[in-house]
Amino acid sequence: MLLPQLIAIAVLQGITEFLPISSSGHLILLPHLTGWSDHGLAYDVAAHFGTLIAVVFYFRSDLRSMLSHWCRNLTGGPANEHSRLGWAVLWGTVPVGAIGWFTHDFISTHLRDPVIIAGTTIGFGVVLWLADRLGQRVRDTSTLSWSDVVLIGSAQALALIPGTSRSGITISAGLALGLTRSAAARFSFLLSIPVILLATLYEAWRLIEIVESIDWAGLLIVAAGAAISAFLCIAIFLRTLEQVGMLPFVLYRLALGAFLLKVYL
Repeated sequence: MLLPQLIAIAVLQGITEFLPISSSGHLILLPHLTGWSDHGLAYDVAAHFGTLIAVVFYFRSDLRSMLSHWCRNLTGGPANEHSRLGWAVLWGTVPVGAIGWFTHDFISTHLRDPVIIAGTTIGFGVVLWLADRLGQRVRDTSTLSWSDVVLIGSAQALALIPGTSRSGITISAGLALGLTRSAAARFSFLLSIPVILLATLYEAWRLIEIVESIDWAGLLIVAAGAAISAFLCIAIFLRTLEQVGMLPFVLYRLALGAFLLKVYL
């Protein structure tokens, strides 16, 4: 695969994984809009691995606290904000893991159409705008209840549909429940860690079953590019989110959806 294609895959995955605009939708659309052949499973694994490295490194301090306090709570220690957040991330992952296990083949076969992506891009863009506009934005992650976790985790399962955006739908759910923009995004990104890990392991397992030569240099470029672009994206997004809001991403989704409908209908 040519270097410009590798860089495009890496940067596209790194940026769109955490912005509320759908990484899966953009990666599916890339060969449609460029005329390139599908980049294949190996590069998907590398791109996901790169974004996983980025989010784990960015939240490394939070993760250390969550893991240590969660382990203490698991062995009989008192619960606190950090252990509860660890449990919230764990239980919030269950819906998407369970539903994804049973629907992956159906989604891959029937829901990767550009017209479907256009509809979900527009529809869930409107949902994001409404949640941002109508949400009270007064709570932080320490106030999350178990019902909040179930609702946000269930919303995350909708992101299995290409074009929905995992970060977009979980941030929308958080905003609708009264979280601040920063709190909703932070919880969304923490939720992404087990999801990306599961997706990477699943794709890697499928890759093992495929007998083909592997372009290790190309995979390294994709993983490194995705990691760098994702880390920068997370940092800039969280730093500017409270001031910028969701409107620029909503407008982008509406424009992209309208373009896709014009091209593919």
